[in-house]
Amino acid sequence: MVSAHSADFVWRAGGAIALYASRGWRVKIVCLSYGERGESAKLWRAPGMTLEKVKEARHREAQAAADLLGGELECFDLGDYPMRVPDEALYRLADVYRELQPEFVLTHSLEDPYNFDHPLTAHVAQEARVIAQAMGHKPGGSVLGAPGVFLFEPHQTEQCNWKPQVLLDITPVWEKKRQAFELMAAQEYLWDYYTRVALNRGVQAARNSNKKHIKYAEAYQRVFPHVTEELS
Repeated sequence: MVSAHSADFVWRAGGAIALYASRGWRVKIVCLSYGERGESAKLWRAPGMTLEKVKEARHREAQAAADLLGGELECFDLGDYPMRVPDEALYRLADVYRELQPEFVLTHSLEDPYNFDHPLTAHVAQEARVIAQAMGHKPGGSVLGAPGVFLFEPHQTEQCNWKPQVLLDITPVWEKKRQAFELMAAQEYLWDYYTRVALNRGVQAARNSNKKHIKYAEAYQRVFPHVTEELS
């Protein structure tokens, strides 16, 4: 999964990470930045705070959350507000894809008028995917196949032209996701918000299926068609 800032993966896809890790999958979490400028207001209020201290705190939080959820964290430290992504970072992410050969990729919505780092990250996640698929990129290497791309839920869906097309039951791992929330001390105000999101999506998942046991869910939008031999 490709996250703009060090907490995004927790709020939006922590359930998917914990669920697949519990099934024995290798789950890679790439954070392009720490969110040190735009998403760390609580830390900046502390006396004597510096940019490096904020980065260190955000890294500790993200690492603790990734460890709890069962994912492998890699931070690119590209900065935020504004985020700028050089070609070297694209190639680095393409190398991650080729080494991992993921079954699917999770990332941000394609639009977000409140945070330009998020759609930029979605673009980068997909551009690196295309590079990793190219036979002419580092010829002789193991090219990437065609992993599906799922866009996790943005903070304000309507403003981002995002629609929930996939509802993932995260009930079995909800407590772990909630525990990961509480490791992200820099953004405590989001803990209850994303708990409500998970409950609301759980209601929708139960109503759109025969799985009435579902209480918590995460929602995703697909980028590419779902290829199948059966309709169900």
